[in-house]
Formats: sequence, C-alpha cells, structure tokens
Amino acid sequence: MTFNRQSPREHPDQLRIGLVSVSDRASSGQYQDQGIPALRRWLDSALTVAPAYLERLIPDERAQITGTLVELVDAGCDLILTTGGTGPARRDVTPEATVDAGTREMPGFGEQMRQISLKFVPTAILSRQVAVIREIQDHAALIINLPGQPKAIQETLEGLRDTETGQVLVPGIFAAVPYCIDLIGGPYAQTHEHVVQAFRPKSARRTAS
Repeated sequence: MTFNRQSPREHPDQLRIGLVSVSDRASSGQYQDQGIPALRRWLDSALTVAPAYLERLIPDERAQITGTLVELVDAGCDLILTTGGTGPARRDVTPEATVDAGTREMPGFGEQMRQISLKFVPTAILSRQVAVIREIQDHAALIINLPGQPKAIQETLEGLRDTETGQVLVPGIFAAVPYCIDLIGGPYAQTHEHVVQAFRPKSARRTAS
C-alpha cells in the first residue's frame, strides 16, 4: 500500500507505519530479511485496526538510513520501526542515522528495551537502540530502533509476562507508543490487551459512546 499525508485513512484510528530493515547482506540479496515480516506479524496481532505499511530494506549506510526515515515521515507515517544495525560493529550506524533524522530524542524507549533484553542475555548492554520524534510543519512521527532478531523484537515490544498467571512482569515498549502518538497529533491507536495493553492516563482515554 502507498499513501501520503493527504490521502484519507481507511479508518480514523488507522496507524500508518514505516518498517525499515537495515542490513548490508539482506539488502543485497545474500539472505532473506526476517525483520520486516516479524514486525508485520506482531503489529497485525497487536493493533485493533489494521495498519497501513510502507516498507524499506536498505544497507548500513548512514546517509541512506537518515534519508529513508525523512522520506517516510514526509509520506505521512505516524510510527517508524527500524530493525538491525544497532550494535557496536563499525557498520552499525542506525542509531546515529536515527538521531540525524530526529528533532527530539526519547531516551526512555532505549532504556526500557535494554532492561527487557537484560532478562535474557548480558550482551544487551551492547545494544544502542534509540528513539526520536521527527517534527515537520504539519506532522510528526515517532521513530524507534528495534533489535534485529524476531524473538527479541517480540520481547521488546510486548514485554515479559508470568507464564502461569499472564501478569505483566516487565512492560514492553509498545505499551507507551499509542499515548506518545496521541501527544504528537496522531490517530488514537488501540491494542489487543492479551498481546500488549496500551497505557493512557484516565484523562486521555476515549470514553465509550
């Protein structure tokens, strides 16, 4: 699906989401990208209104990553999720490119992702994911770097639950995404609570009609 800021949404609450996989090898056809399919599966299961997607598979080139993020915001994306390129290797430049594209940083997202990942692996401290808001004249979007592996993508978005009771032990970052999008002027996104419960203060919750 293609869209721009002027085209009507299929539903007033529909999110327009950019998905960006950053990988030299996947973008050159050396192996099949797993990041974008994993993101789509999770978002389709989590959101109550099916989102519209714009997808990009690009190499680890800082200027190209920044340019792609700018392009997707200009096209009208409310949320952009990147996967890959956030480690300490010299070619891992997604965080720097994301900061280049942003107008304001949102450090809490990266902090929470590392807290979740540390429950599984000590090497989570090597992760450098960041999040920013990019604001243009009449639109704004939230941009978040995510890990490269499908399992880690799900864990950071969804959080950790007790396997017996289903109680949330560590909130996933997506619990805060809908309210953030509210605050920057985007649509009122809602989630399926069995996947992830979106949190809003009482004053920001939509009343039933």
